[in-house]
Amino acid sequence: MKKILLITVVLILFPFSASTQVSAYKPGEKVRYTIHYGFITGGEATLELNNDTLSGKHVWHSRLTGKTLGFVDLLFRVLDIYESYMDPVTELPVRSIRNISEGNYKRYNVVDFDHKTRSDSAILTSDISGVHVTEPGIHDIISCFYWFRNHVLPHIDTIKKGDVITIMTWFTDELYPIRMRYVETEEVKTRAGRIKCHKFNPVTEKGRLFKTEEGVSFWFSSDENFLPVKIRFDIFVGAFIVDLESYEGLKYPLEIKKK
Repeated sequence: MKKILLITVVLILFPFSASTQVSAYKPGEKVRYTIHYGFITGGEATLELNNDTLSGKHVWHSRLTGKTLGFVDLLFRVLDIYESYMDPVTELPVRSIRNISEGNYKRYNVVDFDHKTRSDSAILTSDISGVHVTEPGIHDIISCFYWFRNHVLPHIDTIKKGDVITIMTWFTDELYPIRMRYVETEEVKTRAGRIKCHKFNPVTEKGRLFKTEEGVSFWFSSDENFLPVKIRFDIFVGAFIVDLESYEGLKYPLEIKKK
């Protein structure tokens, strides 16, 4: 427990302690995934990172798009878009956009992040819920995974099985801690080939959608990219898999065993 608390405090209070030179990714990275349930391919997702400008300042702009395909799209159409505009130096979000369209449910939310006005906290301004003051170094749901790839995974040798890394984020217009429990290193099969990966289980809430607290699994490549290559959701109706399909613009060659 003490180790978990220590890791949490370090991640929240000292987000700039590591080098600001990005080592795991670069603008131009684009990754495509397929989403399937058993043998049924029901959707696709694209995650990309590009240079951009926001309010006259250079930023990195990440965009995650997920959508349904085929007959699944006819039954229940989904088009979800998450965007994060990040400061290239601190890797913290400047603006976050959540644009959700799931059947008849629509939601559009813009949140601006101010990490500079106050040294002891961050100021968030949501177009829905107004102004919020949070702890410093807070991320959005997209930026936290880039930060995780660049500041946590390169030190995987110092993380033991069962250790939990917590990153505080602002998601669905509220505080949302991401708790990643390290499981093991293993080789996994993807549609792009077999890849040696570090496996983490985000701690989930048991009972609402998931059977256990390990209802979601993430696999990050064990090479220098630390690329998310596979996600598995184990819910009451079965398992949904998000599987690496193709990639481009990686900073380093992906260490992969071709099919």
